[in-house]
Amino acid sequence: MNYAYFCVDIRVCLKFPTTQNNLLSQLPFHPVLSEATFATVIIPIAVPKAYTYIVPDELVADLAFGMRVEVQFGKSKLYAGLVVDIHHNEPTAHKPKPIFSIIDGIPIISPQQYKLWQWIAQYYCCTVGQVMNAALPAGLKLNSETTITLSPVFDDNFEVLNDKEYLIAEALTIQNELKIEEVQAILNQKTIYPVINKLLEKRVIYLKETLKEKYKPKKIACVRLAEPYESNREQLQIAFDKVAKAERQMEALMAYLQLERGQEFVRKSDIYKKGNVDNSVLKAIAKKGIFELYEKEVSRIGGYEDELIETSELAEQQVRALAEIKTIFKDKNVALLHGVTGSGKTRVYVELIKEVIAKGGQVLYLIPEIALTTQIIMRLEKIFGDQINVYNSRINDNQRVEVWKNVKAGVPLVLGARSAMFMPYSNLQLIIVDEEHDPSYKQTNPAPRYNARDTAVYMAHIHGAKVLLGTATPSIETYQNISAGKYGLVEMPERFGGVEMPQIVLVDKKDEYKKKKMKGLFTSVLIDALALAFERGEQAILFQNRRGHSPSLRCVTCAWHQECVNCDVSLTYHKFTNNLRCHYCGHSESIPKVCPACGSIELQMTGFGTQKIEDEIKIYLPDAKIGRMDFDTVRTKNAHAKIINDFEEKRLDILVGTQMITKGLDFDNVGVVGVLSADHLLQFPDFRASERGYQLMTQVSGRAGRKKKQGLVIIQAFDVDHPVLKDVIENNYISLFKREIIERQDFLYPPFYRLIQITLKHKKPRTLNEAGYFYVKFLKDKLGTMVIGPAVPSIPRVRGSYLLDVLIKLGKNSKQIKMVKDTVLQANQMLAQKEGYTSVRVNVDVDPY
Repeated sequence: MNYAYFCVDIRVCLKFPTTQNNLLSQLPFHPVLSEATFATVIIPIAVPKAYTYIVPDELVADLAFGMRVEVQFGKSKLYAGLVVDIHHNEPTAHKPKPIFSIIDGIPIISPQQYKLWQWIAQYYCCTVGQVMNAALPAGLKLNSETTITLSPVFDDNFEVLNDKEYLIAEALTIQNELKIEEVQAILNQKTIYPVINKLLEKRVIYLKETLKEKYKPKKIACVRLAEPYESNREQLQIAFDKVAKAERQMEALMAYLQLERGQEFVRKSDIYKKGNVDNSVLKAIAKKGIFELYEKEVSRIGGYEDELIETSELAEQQVRALAEIKTIFKDKNVALLHGVTGSGKTRVYVELIKEVIAKGGQVLYLIPEIALTTQIIMRLEKIFGDQINVYNSRINDNQRVEVWKNVKAGVPLVLGARSAMFMPYSNLQLIIVDEEHDPSYKQTNPAPRYNARDTAVYMAHIHGAKVLLGTATPSIETYQNISAGKYGLVEMPERFGGVEMPQIVLVDKKDEYKKKKMKGLFTSVLIDALALAFERGEQAILFQNRRGHSPSLRCVTCAWHQECVNCDVSLTYHKFTNNLRCHYCGHSESIPKVCPACGSIELQMTGFGTQKIEDEIKIYLPDAKIGRMDFDTVRTKNAHAKIINDFEEKRLDILVGTQMITKGLDFDNVGVVGVLSADHLLQFPDFRASERGYQLMTQVSGRAGRKKKQGLVIIQAFDVDHPVLKDVIENNYISLFKREIIERQDFLYPPFYRLIQITLKHKKPRTLNEAGYFYVKFLKDKLGTMVIGPAVPSIPRVRGSYLLDVLIKLGKNSKQIKMVKDTVLQANQMLAQKEGYTSVRVNVDVDPY
């Protein structure tokens, strides 16, 4: 037989018979890629495209859409990616790397979820990886974690190593792998990379990247009877005989038998308490074959244990609203429930939720801020019990994973802020967007910069669900959609129980100053009203949409004021910490004793925030118990709930707060509401200032009165002739809408035009200016007069980066919108590739709010 020699390596030559049935071309030296299976995988980073990987033969049968897989991206980093397509199309742009492993046995996302992610990425000009990063709970996103292991070429020659290197090498002979933090512990020092580098150079170790699983199920130590005692209780007498001479073991066994009667499982800790024993006693009983010690996986989400209550009967207005909503849903997918504050909108929501759950469907109940969660969850839990799960940023990472799994399994009701819309719903039938006007529904940073209200409408379209928007102060965009016939409208103009709308009094601060009636920050009218309410045992709310004590520190002599070193804004004085703090980057400084510019000691705090209001009200009402709710007081997990509960239980007489107190909170003993500075709300440099001012003042006014009697609202202002103040007093939303809609149309603003705001950032102003000119020239060459800018924003520098803004105004033509967005993405890519400008950051905000 003739043989041919085929050299596959310089060290090995293989000999093959040259017969017709054994051709070299048929030998499987490399996989034939045209017959291979490939998977398109997205990873949670901002890469423009999904990446294609080759699927090893042993994984093909088990792989499915939506599963997490372990993949390598870049030189060595490992990621948990999501499979979004399985196909046989070999990529031409790159050599596909293999998928290392399948992380989950089942998909964690559905095709509907991925379709929503794609829409968000396309509409809001970001990548699907950025959406994935925002959508998945942290516990489902795995990290690449560096470990070291002994190199296979290391010949155990420890003599070439110094003491520190020897310690690490010896540890690796005992333990196969070491994490970086374990190396730090062994050497008892933080700086260990020089040691690791030396070991790498000497080829003693090599680095290994492994995926770190963040989610860990909660497990508790439990006890159960071992066999044969568990299945045959008649033999328990034998167990008692075994422990008869050990008094503490007898007590532990008796404690177990008493506890197991009323519990699904028995915790070790329960036996410790009831039997007054410790772990050594339980181990001794286990050695005798009586107990079995084990760990049980339990949910971190506490179940509702109280009695469920029956819902009250619907009032006539609520019955009518419910019927109208159902009628609208026959023809339209979106309806607005426009009800005044205190009209009972939540009761209508509850009735709709009950009907959906009865049919086996799921409901998503969106709220704008976590501050609302406490009150609403207490109401809904009494009705729905364990059928409700809460999802927001206050729950920890492990709890989020458990809520995710519960929703995928079909939990009927999910309550949460905007991120709750990313849950894996299996049978979503209704989305309720409460306080739909609220700007908190808009994500600002980081990308995706989506609006949860608008995204909910598209999400419902994907699932075939309905959307109910609810508010007392609709957004102009939503009401325009009603005027255009896109959405249905249901109105609830009366308060529940026949309670009158609050009386609103407008007080002229100019006149009060002129007559010297002002008492610090308060007009005489407001102070008198607060004193009278306190005497009657009523509570009060004071609203100022600015936290801190004083917005700035100024020199009376030379007009110097203290600015942040990282941002072009004044530092705010915080009395509690007795320092000056930046509300943009968190930088803080101590208060100077003299003016750094001129040396004068005449330094003065100007303006006022919630802290100053809290301080000054104590001067005029020293016996009143005062609380404050703003960003500074609600940082901890349960701070919201504590403040709200204290106010509900009347442990506080006056609650001072920012816009957190304006949103949907229901208190039954508030007699007076004070708006301390309406001018600040209405003079803000934003085309939505009038709309926002109306919404905030109307919403906070709605906290007064509520259940028992008519409340009193006092609005302090310098410009008492402002038209928005008249609309607030008359509760005349239509007047505001008509005036705003004319102005928006005249000046080409939403809802008639779309806006895209682009912000360029860089540490060096020269680089930013040059990049801005280059970037805008490209846009204007393509888009012409649609592009406005670049311009320096009102705050030119934030967190050490200088800013330039570019605004694009475009019509509502879908082809034009797509063309503009594609052009923006081209400009971003071009800037990223331009030498000298690669470090300039570009943030694209579609429909800025």
